[in-house]
Amino acid sequence: MCTVVVSVRPRLILLAANRDERLDRPWDPPAAWWPDHPGVVAGRDRTAGGTWMGVNRHGVAAAVLNRPGTLGPLAGKRSRGELPLMALDHPAAAAAADALTRLDASLWRGFNMVLADAAGAWFIRGIGHGQPKATHLPDGVSMVTAHDPNDLGSPRTARHLASFEATEPTRPGHWDAWRSILADRRGESAEQINVAPHNGFGTVCSSFVALAPGCGPLWLFAAGPPHATAYEPVTIG
Repeated sequence: MCTVVVSVRPRLILLAANRDERLDRPWDPPAAWWPDHPGVVAGRDRTAGGTWMGVNRHGVAAAVLNRPGTLGPLAGKRSRGELPLMALDHPAAAAAADALTRLDASLWRGFNMVLADAAGAWFIRGIGHGQPKATHLPDGVSMVTAHDPNDLGSPRTARHLASFEATEPTRPGHWDAWRSILADRRGESAEQINVAPHNGFGTVCSSFVALAPGCGPLWLFAAGPPHATAYEPVTIG
């Protein structure tokens, strides 16, 4: 299970994300890995060739997460890592959301997605049949895990949402409080947002992304668990 937290304010969208994955699944840090997706910068999953999170030169950000009970690949299903790349071929988050809702969701295992640009943010849910559904995220904080936004049925959301809401950043760079939350390893395993290694699985990297009108996206990336790894700027465009 991964986590993406979105702050929607007038003229500013902020994303904070931890990626949870098998520790032996190889990956590369964000870069322009795909000649067939010009202008896209994203982390690369070496196993399936897709990504979990990326941005494009237009200032669109996209991230994909698993739905409950859908961890890992399944024979006959396409890799969910291609979905952010498909979204990032569009110049606006709204256009990407519209395109994704026209897909056949049965081609992939269940997924959640977050799409955002300076104009707003979207939640996309694919449940393995029919077509994905898109929801415009409201102003304020939305926390997405394997469950729907702000679903307190997720132990992780139940433990951490109020802390994210109480410390919502007001401008890019003021992320210290959220950084502390992303680094938190306290609580039962289902509650942990920074998952300690267990049975070959854990939190492997972390991100902050800021999107605002009139400037390019800002992305800070930690290439390891956030309690032990510094965030470094990602070169975009």
